[in-house]
Amino acid sequence: MKITKILALLGFMVIMAGSFTAVNGQQAELTGAGATFPYPLYSKMFDEYYNQTKIKVNYQAIGSGGGIRQVLNKTVDFGGTDAFMSDKDIKEAGANILHIPTCLGAVVITYNLPGNPVLRFTPGLIADIYLGKVTRWNDERIKSLNTAISLPDMEIVVAHRSDGSGTTSIFSDYLSKVSAEWKEKVGAGKSLKWPLGIGGKGNPGVAGLIRQIPGSLGYVEFIYALSNNMPVGIVKNKSGNFIEPSIESVKLSADIEIPADTRVSITDTDAKEGYPISGFTWIILYQEQNYSKRTKKQAMETLKLLWWIVEDGQKYAEALHYAPLAPAAAEKAKTLLGSVTYDAEPLLK
Repeated sequence: MKITKILALLGFMVIMAGSFTAVNGQQAELTGAGATFPYPLYSKMFDEYYNQTKIKVNYQAIGSGGGIRQVLNKTVDFGGTDAFMSDKDIKEAGANILHIPTCLGAVVITYNLPGNPVLRFTPGLIADIYLGKVTRWNDERIKSLNTAISLPDMEIVVAHRSDGSGTTSIFSDYLSKVSAEWKEKVGAGKSLKWPLGIGGKGNPGVAGLIRQIPGSLGYVEFIYALSNNMPVGIVKNKSGNFIEPSIESVKLSADIEIPADTRVSITDTDAKEGYPISGFTWIILYQEQNYSKRTKKQAMETLKLLWWIVEDGQKYAEALHYAPLAPAAAEKAKTLLGSVTYDAEPLLK
């Protein structure tokens, strides 16, 4: 984006931060809904944004599927999703929908065992646990990877998401790449026909199930395991290295060419030290903002918020164990924001 457009936007943000504090005598508010994957980070970002601008952001963490539906129903200013929409999905929406990346995160394997040891997993083992082919913790395949650990003779209680979930999309996309049987029998997507297991709503719901049920295992976004003092599995990647999830290993997984529309999968990375179950999360919005009696001011406030997230808001990511956007990804996000229009006229001029 041209530097003049950037300066113009920043100048407009300073002016509007003081003037757009109320609409019809009410406190100004933007609304969003969707992914639970980035919710801890969004909560921090939106709180800081309010402190700086007095613009409140009401974000409901209802899952990526719900976020996409709310955008399609035109009931929110923006949606949150960890599963990018397909070309077919966008075409069926009837208008172009942009995907603005906001950060990257790791989907981790977590479990409830006596002493909560740190365990190693291979891709095939994870797939076979979820396919119901490995059913007990003292199975030889688990023991052979974790010889120094005494594993109990306990049933593995598999936990998964019950709602439409971008976290599930990342996890199942990974399994579909590493297991031909999983790809054929279950596949990838936000909502799946699970071969077995119990379901929890949102990342908090799955984490809660695992904490409550001895012998359980499931997948959650990294911060949900950390904040609940739950163990996190080490996963073998395509290069044959066992990788711990971390900000750095997630960053390495995304060391690829990002397409202009930013819709890309980074699971099963080629990076030697990259964590293999990583993914972007996006905020989605209509490129043309004049719809459903939406005002230009409302559209501009949404655009300002998203620009702030991509730029100033990135400094809050690492403290919450998310990887911030690489400069190249951030620039592509800004280019997309520069394409947002109102009455077919660019909002950034």
